[in-house]
Amino acid sequence: MKNTLKGFGAALCVALPFIAQAPAHSATPAATPAAAQAADPALVQRGAYLAKLGDCVACHTAPKGKPFAGGLPMMTPMGQIYTTNITPDPQTGIGSYTEEDFARAMREGVAKDGHNLYPAMPYPSYAKVNDDDMKALYAFFMSGVAPVQQANRAPDIKWPLNMRWPLKFWNMAFLEKGAYQDKPGKDAAWNRGAYLIQGLGHCGSCHTPRGIAFQEKALDESGSAFLTGGVLDGWFAANLTGEHNVGLGRWNEQDLQAFLKTGANRHASAFGSMTSVINNSTQGMTDADIAAMTTYLKSLPPAGGSGAPPYTYDPQATKVSLNRPANDAGARVYTAYCMHCHGVDGRGFAPMLAPLAGNPNVLEKDPSSLINVTLNGTDDLVVGGVPSPFPMPKFAPVLDDKQIADVLSFVRAGWNNGAPAVTAAEVAKLRKSTQAAR
Repeated sequence: MKNTLKGFGAALCVALPFIAQAPAHSATPAATPAAAQAADPALVQRGAYLAKLGDCVACHTAPKGKPFAGGLPMMTPMGQIYTTNITPDPQTGIGSYTEEDFARAMREGVAKDGHNLYPAMPYPSYAKVNDDDMKALYAFFMSGVAPVQQANRAPDIKWPLNMRWPLKFWNMAFLEKGAYQDKPGKDAAWNRGAYLIQGLGHCGSCHTPRGIAFQEKALDESGSAFLTGGVLDGWFAANLTGEHNVGLGRWNEQDLQAFLKTGANRHASAFGSMTSVINNSTQGMTDADIAAMTTYLKSLPPAGGSGAPPYTYDPQATKVSLNRPANDAGARVYTAYCMHCHGVDGRGFAPMLAPLAGNPNVLEKDPSSLINVTLNGTDDLVVGGVPSPFPMPKFAPVLDDKQIADVLSFVRAGWNNGAPAVTAAEVAKLRKSTQAAR
């Protein structure tokens, strides 16, 4: 959970357009405001850490591009948009922004020149960032980031859908202003975790389902839909509540901390858009912040899910099928392409190779993530500078739609997973949409 596969939902993951379009220039250094040049080095360093918490680099850096110079394509329901240059270049980046301009863009989704930003920029989450952290972020982006002259690319959205004035009404309806306030009766760790999850971490931007106007159905734990999972451009961002089957109900705090630090644990491995979150953000967090996020997430009651009985492991029927794969189309594909990594018992070799038995992504009723990762594989998890030795390969060139549907249906039924079957039509649809995004 490649960056280029991040669509509207995943683009909701990290900061987007800060400025209007500008003429193209080659990448060269440029001057920054005098106030930024005088920024306290300690403040800049703190801002760098906060930018890591927000995973800003993931969306604002194109493949082989310069950091924070933008240009990453992202699909939305209205057409393709491109992330913008947020380096301190005064012509094509945000170098002319005052701290007030910066804070307004972050919290209200309004650029320096007054135009509204698409809500692909998660300003409803960043609205919760406090003044001290906003000041540190501004110092980092003005003094800690190399300026790059690189013009922003206009969105591929046709008139009248490209008009931005309706976003003023969207903000009136869905933007909740005001920095996060500690909840009485909760300890410091819980409140720190809530602040990070709801604010800079903007987890709800991907992991909360969206309404008809693409608004998050809840912005904090007071809403029953908060962090119950959401679809984003061919991926399903997982349920993060205490739901037993598809959520974090079977994960203890050590499991969750290991996942945030390394992208894998005994239950699951990161893939899709979450890979960049692990690579660029959570593995670099302090142990105290990881623990605070874990404390908050593990406090969330069960919500969402399919209402199925709690998962219990049972390998017997699946072992019979794998002993006689000729009788089952899905078993034939599994034995040929999957079994050497994920095992006869479906338990894989966690955390190196993901288990399939009881994996929340396998049990999820929406099979988008399973189809997508089978078709397109996943980027390397890179932890401590070391790439994962066993990334999921792409099977789109090898297996047809029916074969992928058969094997995923086998996996979702196997080891007592009890999840619905996958159809060839579902695979064909995702194959078409994900290949178009490449």
